[in-house]
Formats: sequence, C-alpha cells, structure tokens
Amino acid sequence: MNDAASAPTPAPAPRKRARVRAPELIGKGGWLNTGGNELTLADLRGKCVVVDFWTFCCINCLHVLDELRELEEKHRDTVVIVGVHSPKFVHEAEHQAVVDAVERYGVHHPVLDDPELATWKQYAVRAWPTLVVIDPEGYVVAQHAGEGHAGAIAKLVEELEAEHEAKGTLRRGDGPYVPPEPVATHLRFPGKALLLESGNLLVTDTTRHQVVELAADGETVVRRYGTGERGLVDGAAEEARFNEPQGLCRLPGGKVVVADTVNHALRVLDPGTGEVSTVAGTGAQWWQGSPTEGPAREVALSSPWDVAWWRDEVWIAMAGVHQLWAYDPAKGTVRVAAGTTNEGLVDGPAGEAWFAQPSGLAATDERLWVADSETSALRWVDPEGAVHTAVGTGLFDFGHRDGEAGQALLQHPLGVTALPDGSVAVADTYNHALRRYDPAAGEVTTLATDLREPSDAVLVGDDIVVVESARHRLTRLRLPEEAVQVAAVAHRTRREATEVAPGTLRLDVVFRAPSGQKLDERYGPSTRLLVSSTPPELLVSGAGTGTDLFRELALDPAVPEGVLHVSAMAASCDDDPANEYPACHVHQQDWGVPVKVTESGVSRLPLILAGMDPAETA
Repeated sequence: MNDAASAPTPAPAPRKRARVRAPELIGKGGWLNTGGNELTLADLRGKCVVVDFWTFCCINCLHVLDELRELEEKHRDTVVIVGVHSPKFVHEAEHQAVVDAVERYGVHHPVLDDPELATWKQYAVRAWPTLVVIDPEGYVVAQHAGEGHAGAIAKLVEELEAEHEAKGTLRRGDGPYVPPEPVATHLRFPGKALLLESGNLLVTDTTRHQVVELAADGETVVRRYGTGERGLVDGAAEEARFNEPQGLCRLPGGKVVVADTVNHALRVLDPGTGEVSTVAGTGAQWWQGSPTEGPAREVALSSPWDVAWWRDEVWIAMAGVHQLWAYDPAKGTVRVAAGTTNEGLVDGPAGEAWFAQPSGLAATDERLWVADSETSALRWVDPEGAVHTAVGTGLFDFGHRDGEAGQALLQHPLGVTALPDGSVAVADTYNHALRRYDPAAGEVTTLATDLREPSDAVLVGDDIVVVESARHRLTRLRLPEEAVQVAAVAHRTRREATEVAPGTLRLDVVFRAPSGQKLDERYGPSTRLLVSSTPPELLVSGAGTGTDLFRELALDPAVPEGVLHVSAMAASCDDDPANEYPACHVHQQDWGVPVKVTESGVSRLPLILAGMDPAETA
C-alpha cells in the first residue's frame, strides 16, 4: 500500500498577506452607538474589523452602508463594522449633524465622529468611501475605495475567520453596538413633499420607509403608505414596502411617482385606492456597462433622489450616477437624458455635461431646474437638452454668500422650487437656509434662515412649506417681499494637499482582484482610467481616458496648486473554470486629490482601488 496516497490531503496554506499595524481610532467628536463607551482597537482585538470612512453627503458612502448590511448581519458574532465619519462640508463637522445622519441612514454599528480628519490622515485615506479591513490581531490586511467591494470583503472575512479560529485568535460574541433610544415623532427625517389636489400634503418619511399623507395643516396624519419596514413590495397601503423613499411628483390623472431611493426604483402610488406598484427599476443598482435605456422594469437605476414631470416624461435626478434620466409612462421606457456619469460641473450638450449627485428637481415650461448637491450648485436644462449653471463653481467651493450669481455660494442644496415670478427657491440644506435665485436679475438672496437641514419646499397659496428634515416637520413660511440679510461666508473643502515634486508625477491606481476572482477580459480591457484637473492648466500632459491603471502626468511648474480628478474602474469575475457564467463585479471610484507643487514633494501618487500598495508593504 502506498502510504502517501492514503494520507489525508493537507489543508491549503493560509493566503500570505501584507501585515501593517492598524493606527488607533481617534476623533474629537467621540463615539456614537456605543452606549457612551469609548472604543479602542484593543477592545476590538479578536474580531474582524471593517473600518468604513464615510461622510453623509456622499451618495457612494450611502451605497456602501447598504452594501454592508448583509455582511453585518451574517457575521455579527465575528465582525465589527466601525464607521469613521470624515466630513467634507463644514456642516458635516457639527456633532449633532453626525448624530442625525447615523439615525437617518439606519447605521447599526459604532461610529467615530472625526471632524478634524485625524484618523483619516493616520490611515492615509484619499477618498470617500474607503473601507479598511483589520484582522483579529490588529493588522491592516486590505483596503478598498469606492463601491462594489462587499462581496470581496465577505470572502476575506471568511478566510480570516478560518485562519484565526485555527490560531485561537478569533473571539466570537456580541460586538460593542448599542442602539440609541427611539424618539416618537410623526415624521422622522422627511425628504420631499408634494401638494395634492385635495389640499393635503404628501411627504416621504424617509427613515421610516413610508409615504405619509398629512392634512392641510401639515401636521395631522391622514394616512400612511408602507409598513415601515425596508423592502420592495407592491400592494395595498398597509402591505407595501419602501426603502428610504425621497422624491415625489404627480402624473397627469393624479397618481404620484415616488423615487424609492435605496430600492433603486420608481414606484407609483394611487392616492385614491392606496395601491402601490413598481414602474421602473429592477431593484438592483445600476453599474457601469449596464443598459442605459429600454423597458423600464428591465433597466437598473441608481439612487433616484427626486422626480419631476417635464415635457411629457418623468425626469429623474439619478444621484447615484451623477446623471438625469427620464421615464416615459406612455411607452414604459427609461433612458439617460443628461450627464456622462463623471462627477463634476461641466455645462454643454446633454451627452457631454457633468453633474455631481443631482438631488432636487423643479419644472417650468422652459426650464428644468436642478439642485446639484455635491457641487453646491443650481443648474438648469433647456428644452434642447443643453445644461447650464446659474450658481456654483465646482466640487470644492461652497458657503453662504448672496449677491451676483457668479460669486454667490450655496452649501450642498437638496431641493429647488419654482416660484410664481419666474425665480426659484433653493433648499440650501447645509446652510440651514432657504435661498432665492432670480434669473432676470442674476442675483441670489436669502429668504429664511434657522431651518434645520431643509431638503425641499412646496408652494401652498401665498405660503411656502419647507421640509425641515432634521427637525422632523414641515414649516410654513410667508414668502417674504424682502430678502433676509446674512453675513457672507465662503469655504473650501479642507483636506491637506499632497505635496508633489515638479515635473513628472507617476499616478498608480492600485487594484488587486479579490481572492477567488480574476480580471474580466472576455470583451477587451477590464480597466479604465480617466484623469483631469482643476484648473485644467495644471496638467501639461496625461489628461484623458485610457485602459491602463497607471499614468505619467506632467505638471505645469507655473501652476503651484490644484486638484487632480481621477476616476478608475476595474471589472473582475469569479475564477471558477467549471462555471460557464461566472458572477462579475465592478469596482469603481472617483478621487479629487488636492496637490501642491514643492521641491520636496513626492514623484509617485498611489490611489488604492482594492488591495494594498506594494510600495508600503514591501
């Protein structure tokens, strides 16, 4: 007998990983969802820790919160997810705003409020969202930027569980999450509102996953649509389910379209019968390479945030992909109407324009107004489809400044409302204000202040009813004849610039296909890299699109500082020869990297899409 043949097959050796000691988690704002306890990495030893660097303005961060729910539930005795809130806007550095956001978006894990970006800097993070995996012994073993990594992280967690179970370094049991006490209010973080023909108001009760009909007083609850549980279920008002619904618009005939944001779907609600049905979206999130037009129930959407009836179609603020789409109820189809999926502020023909998380819409005969939140901008589309900017300059400038529109500033507006005189009111969310833009005069003024995170407004007679999202109520204001005077404040996104050497800069997007996957090259290159800059003069060469995840950039020595805009995508598929149709995964992230040219600066800029930078782990 051959002893070798009868011996048991040895278990495969654990995959060799880079081992980098995880820096401590520190933040001036302290901890949320821990029952008042301070956490350290030592407290989490023995657990697989997933650190999620996020900020609540960022739609990609909200996508990741949703992606992580399954991992959080399935591995709750071995995995601790820790959110590190790292603000982009000034408002996001306010502690109460973070407390509100944690409840608003159903975050059921500990969150560290890091208003000064201390932990962000310690982990050398460059983008929202970024996920860092720490093993049970306290070492960083993986880093991922952007969306679409939940499957890879789940696979890694399973490997870590097996490896550290065998070593005796895995500690099972409950994690440190302590839920806050629930608060009783009629609404909880309402999103958008609509005036019904009856004079009642319809409001999306976003955090409670319902649509609520209120009496004309804006307070008395007449009816609720939806059970209050997350889900995508059609049927009667008492049976239907939504998932963080936002925008509302009325169809000819009286039915109402609901932007069911986290379900990536459009629903139709019949106020007469209470019936809810799905008319667009598959329930799955749209990814690069997916269809962009066709039968509405067969095409995926991505975080529709608002809807408006304009020119015989329902226009959709598709926040998740920085575009405007349109749904045609007569044909039952959807299509991309404007935007490229690139994030930024670029005007021009519909197919060339860039948006940044459009979140509010308002239609007039000749214009579709757009609250473009991440650029703190007010935009509009003309009947020929061209995109224009009324207020706003880009991703990094914001504030509260009235006056001539070219120098006026907003801060992450989420709503816009057409007024009878041809002007528009802007729900200037992070400035807690209602602003007005007058196209005839080209001026911006302030109509009201002390509104807590206003997200929408609706005209009711001579009044304007504002959705005060963070005060969980509707607030009725008389439209003032004179604007409120406020002191001008201007801000720029506060992130330390990366010091780079003059001359040539090597850009490396680090991507390692997750365990069990390989690059998907069945239909050509599986990677894409797009590079641009603000100001454009910063780059002498290296701008544009290519398929390699590296690029030699030549910087103009006459431009001492600016921002590099980098968008990277990589597609990978499950590496199983026995499977003829393997599951495929898209990994994508956009970075805005402030740079400053100095003689002592670096000549290589690594940006991690997935994996660890070999230069740091060698």
